[in-house]
Amino acid sequence: MPFYSLSQNAIHLPGLITDLGLILITASIAVIIFKKLKQPLVLGYLVAGFLAGNNFHFFPTVEKTHDVSIWAEIGVIFLLFSLGLEFSFKKLTKVGGTASITALTQIVCMVLLGYTVGQLMGWTNMDSLFLGVILSISSTTIILKAFEELGVKSQKFAGNVIGSLIVQDILAILMMVLLSTVAVSSQFSGSELIFAILKLIFFLILWFILGIFFIPSFLNKAKHLLTDEMLLIISIALCLLMVIFAASAGFSPGLGAFIMGSIIAETTESEHIEKLIKPVKDLFGAIFFVSVGMLINPQTLVTYYVPVIILTLVTIFGQSISSTIGSLLSGQPLKQSIQAGMSLSQIGEFSFIIATLGLSLKVTQDFLYPVVVAVSAITTFTTPYMIKFSTPFAAFVEDKLPKRWVKQIERYSAYTQAIKPTSLWKSYIFDYTRQVTINTVLAVAIILLSRFYLLPFTEELKLPFSSIITALVTLMFLLPFLWAISLKRINKEAVQNLIQERKYRGAIIIMFIARMLLSVFLIGFMLNKIISPFFGIIMFFLAIFVYITYTKQINQFYYRLEDHFLKNFKENGKESKPKIERQNLTPWDGHIASFVVPCDSVFSGHTIEDLKIRERFGINIAFIKRENKTVYIPSKTELIYPQDELHVIGTDLQVNEFKKYLENHLISTDNSDMEIVLWKLDIKNTSFVNKSIKDSLIREETNGIIVGVEHNGHRMLNPKSSYILHDSDVVWIVGDKNKIKSFIEE
Repeated sequence: MPFYSLSQNAIHLPGLITDLGLILITASIAVIIFKKLKQPLVLGYLVAGFLAGNNFHFFPTVEKTHDVSIWAEIGVIFLLFSLGLEFSFKKLTKVGGTASITALTQIVCMVLLGYTVGQLMGWTNMDSLFLGVILSISSTTIILKAFEELGVKSQKFAGNVIGSLIVQDILAILMMVLLSTVAVSSQFSGSELIFAILKLIFFLILWFILGIFFIPSFLNKAKHLLTDEMLLIISIALCLLMVIFAASAGFSPGLGAFIMGSIIAETTESEHIEKLIKPVKDLFGAIFFVSVGMLINPQTLVTYYVPVIILTLVTIFGQSISSTIGSLLSGQPLKQSIQAGMSLSQIGEFSFIIATLGLSLKVTQDFLYPVVVAVSAITTFTTPYMIKFSTPFAAFVEDKLPKRWVKQIERYSAYTQAIKPTSLWKSYIFDYTRQVTINTVLAVAIILLSRFYLLPFTEELKLPFSSIITALVTLMFLLPFLWAISLKRINKEAVQNLIQERKYRGAIIIMFIARMLLSVFLIGFMLNKIISPFFGIIMFFLAIFVYITYTKQINQFYYRLEDHFLKNFKENGKESKPKIERQNLTPWDGHIASFVVPCDSVFSGHTIEDLKIRERFGINIAFIKRENKTVYIPSKTELIYPQDELHVIGTDLQVNEFKKYLENHLISTDNSDMEIVLWKLDIKNTSFVNKSIKDSLIREETNGIIVGVEHNGHRMLNPKSSYILHDSDVVWIVGDKNKIKSFIEE
C-alpha cells in the first residue's frame, strides 16, 4: 500500500524519498530490537529489508526497488573505500602471500565443488560453471560488518581474512572476464584471460603510482585551508573519481573505491578522513544490507528448497573447510586457520553480480539468481554465528586432534613464517622487476594518452605536422622513464658481488640487454601509434641524440620525480614503523594490534609505568604513533596522550581484554552532580605514610589532582609523584567532593 496516500490533500512526495524514509525507519526499529537482543546488527538490517520488501505484504513496502539497488551499490563503494582506508598497500603486502594462498585454495576448491554439485543436480554445464564461480566468492561487505559488530577486527585472523577477500575480489573480476568469453564463444580463450590479467596489473600499478605522487602532496599543501566539510567532500570526490576510472577501464566500481582508499591511507590525513567518512559509510552500508534483505522471497525458498538447502550446506562447509586448508597451507596456525575459514563461509555481492551476468548473457536459467539470493541471505544470517563460535570450535578441534598432528602443524607454521635471509640474487631480481615494471607501465601510459588525447587535440587545432609535434612532446616525457628502464643502475651493491661469480655473470648481461631492447620496443611502439615509419626512424635517432646531449638533465629530472614519490609514500610514518614481524610470534599465538586512545580515556596523561599495562593485561606496547611522530619501544616514563595510536603485542585474549578496558574506562563527562572542592587531607595515622604520591593511588582513586603538600611548615605546590608522604604531612586535593569523601571513609 502507498505509504504517503493518507488523504486526498496530502502533498505528493517522490517515491525515492518515501522509500528511503521507509527503509531507514524499518532499519532503525530492527537494529534497536537486535541490539537489545545482543544480536549482530547486520541481521537486523536483513530483517528490515525483508519487512520493507515486496515479498512481505503486511507492512508498507518500497515502491522503487531500482532506486534502492543504486543506493546499495553506493553502499558497497563506501564500504570498500573505508576498507581501503584501514588497509593500505603496505598492510596488504604484509599478508599478501598468506591471503593469496588462502584465497586461491578456496576459489579452486569451491569452483570444482560447485560445478560438481550442479552436475549432480542435473543442471546444464553453463549453469554448473556459473554456480561454481558464484559459490567461490565470499562477501566482503557482510564480513566487514560482522567483524565490526563482533569487535574482532583487532584479532590476528582478521588480517588474513580481509586480505583474502581483496584477493578474491580481484580474482572475481578475472573470472567474470573468463565467464563472459566462455559464454559468448562457448570455448575457453587463454589470450583473453592473459590480456585481462595484464590489463588489471597495468591499471593497478598506474593508479597507485599516480595516486601516491599527486594526492598526498595536494592534501599537505591544502591542509591549512581544509575544514572537515571540505575534506569530506574532497575525499568522496576522489573516491568517486577512481570509481569512474575503474568502471571506464572495465573493472568493478568497488575495486576503484578500494584502490583510492588504499592511496589515501598512505597520507597523513588518512585517520581524519576515515572518521569523517564513517557516518556516510554507515548510512549507505545499512541501505545495502536492507536491499539484500528485500531480495528474500519465501516463495523461492519453498519452490527451490532442495537446491537452496544443498547449496547452503555446500557453501558453509565447503567455504569453511577449503579456506581453513588454504590458511594452513600458507603457514597460519591451526586456531587462526579455523577462525579464518569459518569467517569466509558465505556468498554476497559479487555472487549477485556474477549471477546477473549469466542472466544478461542469457546462458543461465532464470531460477539460478533467486536460488543464489536465498543462499546468500541464509549464509548472511549464519556468518556472525560462524565467526562467534569459530574460537571455541578451534579449541575443540585442537583438543580432539592427535597431539602429533597439532605439533606438526605448529612446526610447519613456525617454519613457513620464519624470517629467512634473502640472497643477493633474489634481491636483485626483485629490484630489477620492480624498476622495469613500474617505468614500463608509466611509459605505456604516456604513449596511450598521447595517442588517444594529445594527437586528436593537435589534429583538431589543424597544426602543421601535428603527428610530428605529438611524437616530439611524447618523446620528451618518455625519455626519463626510458633511461630508468635501460640504463639506471639497479641494486649496485648486489651487482658488484654477483658479477664476480661466473654463474650469475651471463644472466646479468642478458637482463641488461633485455632492458635495452625493451626501451627500443617502447620507442617503436610510440612511433607506430603516432607517426609514419619513415619519420619514425628519424625520430628514433633524434631520441638518441637528445639523450646523449641532455643526459644529466634527464637523470636529474627522473630522480626528482622518484624522490617526490618516495617522500609521499613514506611521509605518514607508516614506512618507518619498526620491523616487528607477526610471523615470529606465531607459535605463541601473538600478534600486533593497534588501538587509538580516546580523548576521554583514563589512560590519557599517565605514563606506561603508572598504567601498569603489561602487569594488568599481559601485553607489551611495541610503538606509539603520535601525529607524524613514532615512538619506538617506548620507555616506562613515556606519557600516553589522547589520540595516540598504541601498537601492542599480545594474544587474542589479551588484546580483547585490553580493548574492552580501553573502551569502557572513560572519564565521565556528566558533571551535572559534580561539586569541585579544594579538600584538606591529614595524612597522620593513615596507610599513606611512607608511601610516594604515586604508590598511594590518591589521585587515581579520587580522580582528583594533588595541588599541594604541607610538610613541617613548608608548602610545596604541585609536588612530584615520587614525593614520600610523612606522618605530619597535609595533602590538598582538588576534585569531586563525593569521590574524595568516599575515598577517605574507606
